[in-house]
Formats: sequence, C-alpha cells, structure tokens
Amino acid sequence: MRTTLRCVDGSQLLKGVLDLAVLAVLAERDSYGYDVVRRLREAGLTEVGDASVYGTLRRLFRAGALTSYVVASDEGPHRKYYGLNDTGRAQLASSARTWAAFSATMDDLLKEGRA
Repeated sequence: MRTTLRCVDGSQLLKGVLDLAVLAVLAERDSYGYDVVRRLREAGLTEVGDASVYGTLRRLFRAGALTSYVVASDEGPHRKYYGLNDTGRAQLASSARTWAAFSATMDDLLKEGRA
C-alpha cells in the first residue's frame, strides 16, 4: 500500500524532487503532460499541481533531458508527448543515486531519534 504525501511541508518536499519524479514516470513510457500528472497522483503525489508538472516538462525539455513529439488525438487537440533521451536517462540515474543516499541518511537519523 502506498503512502500518500500529505503534510504541511509536502509541497516544499515535492518541489525538491519533482524533476526526479517526472523523469521516473517518463522512464516507464513516453507521456503527454496530463498523463504525467495523473500517473504521479496515482503513485501517491496527490498534491502535485498541473502547472508545476507542465513547467517541469518544459524546463527539462529546454535543458536537453527530454525529446518531444506531437500526436493527433481523436478526443480533442493534439497531444505533445515527452520521452527521455540519453541525457534524461543519465540525469535520472544520477538523481536516483542522490535520492537513495539522502533517503538512507534520513532513515538513519529518524531511527536514531526514536531510540
């Protein structure tokens, strides 16, 4: 069972890891903006805002971490899909290592605090 991120400082925590979360979602498969939002929320990041995700996608694209392409939609306007390229995969790997080290440190600190 997934724990939903719901704390007063949750939005601040989310800002710090939104790039990593978006890259992780796109590592599974290419997606358009709202699909990324939906998948993040389904994963438990219920506080994630549409504008934050769209801004993150644009910024990561401008930074060279993502590719993009347009697909026509039968249900409305075309959709701009984003996917990881080599730079994005390298950024994801590096950020995942940083997150793992940070998370392990926090786990250790919290265990010590309970003793």
